[in-house]
Amino acid sequence: MKRTTLSLLLLAASMWTAQTVQAENWPGWRGPRGDGTSTSQVVPISWDATTGKNLLWKTPLSTEGHSSPIIHGNRAYVVGCVKSKQQRTLVSLDAHTGKVAWERVVFAAPLESKHKLNSYASGTPVTDGKTIYVSFLETGKRKIPAPNVGNKRLITPGRMVVAAYSSAGKKLWMVRPGDFISAHGFCSSPVIYEDLLIVNGDHDGKSYMLALDRKTGKTVWKTDRKYGIRSYVTPLIRKIDGRTQMVVSGSQHITSLDPRTGKRHWIIEGPTEQFVASMVYDGNLFFMACGYPTYHVMGINPRGNGDVTKSHITWHSRGAKCYVPSPVVIDKYLLVADDRGTGNCFNAKTGDRLWQGRLGRHFSGSLVTARGLAFFIADDGITKAVKPGPKLQVVAENKLGEFTYASPAIAHDRFYIRGEKHLFCFGTETAAGK
Repeated sequence: MKRTTLSLLLLAASMWTAQTVQAENWPGWRGPRGDGTSTSQVVPISWDATTGKNLLWKTPLSTEGHSSPIIHGNRAYVVGCVKSKQQRTLVSLDAHTGKVAWERVVFAAPLESKHKLNSYASGTPVTDGKTIYVSFLETGKRKIPAPNVGNKRLITPGRMVVAAYSSAGKKLWMVRPGDFISAHGFCSSPVIYEDLLIVNGDHDGKSYMLALDRKTGKTVWKTDRKYGIRSYVTPLIRKIDGRTQMVVSGSQHITSLDPRTGKRHWIIEGPTEQFVASMVYDGNLFFMACGYPTYHVMGINPRGNGDVTKSHITWHSRGAKCYVPSPVVIDKYLLVADDRGTGNCFNAKTGDRLWQGRLGRHFSGSLVTARGLAFFIADDGITKAVKPGPKLQVVAENKLGEFTYASPAIAHDRFYIRGEKHLFCFGTETAAGK
């Protein structure tokens, strides 16, 4: 009887564990680990929104934006801009049906200057399930000469806006913690760490990284960046050999900070001026892809202190011209999307490039991975599922039916993709019943 009871308990525990893994949320930029990875083993590999294959629902969006959807429990959230009213908004939807639960106007202000490939709502929100945090840029009518550009022109300077909402749609607080100036516009995706909300303020001015108290919005720490150059990278936090590191590239350097204090662990100078792609980590090395005006992919040993420019770069490649899309690591492979439409696969340990191949017209969205595959999503809405290895192997080609510039989300065994006009949800009948 005791053995039978123990066996039943173990079986129940294993079933609970499996359900927990399958019920994984996607609470912020690049998912629960901040690196584009999903543990789902049944999320669909193939879909087609034009025929309805594996399409569970699609919901028209009343706002525009390039931010990714986030999903927690039975709720999905997207931020956007209603251009006609100059409103920046937060929308809550039922993650199972796509029905809009509520929509809130965060603020209304003149539309900022931006790059043609940017949007007025590019920062992906983040949530702990109870509170949703959003970030935007607020500008006025004032214009100044654009710094750090080749063609002289006037742009709109502004201030970063960070706000918190309850899951019921109540505004809890809103702050303006720092200035922001960039001819390319704004994009900063907040990161939750313990009781802090960390936001990147790299811009063409007095750049900074800061942490806010999640309950009040008050600034806990604010660290000046060494250079004042626009970059749009979201920090990645990992605990390595007992030391918690928040690693971020941008503003002409790569650095590791203590997320609790903002104090620096180590720094690597360069290798270029501007960065957009977030970094990833395989348990041994951090991987960085950038940039502008020169392109680089690096494997970096994070076990150093001070200036480690000459000592801790394990490998360095200039072969992949990746600026915007963030890479993924799958086992021993690093996969990188070239903005212009090619994919690259590197040996993560050595940096040897195993292949490079055409996979799309142009990539803006970052890579995600599930079931041992990397998903490359092109601007025209075609996603290719690629099996990493010594040779390029495309196992599925999936159509969205409209353009997309946002990175996908994977939650509860479903793919969520934000198109120009709709939010799409793809899954199997099993996923639909959850």
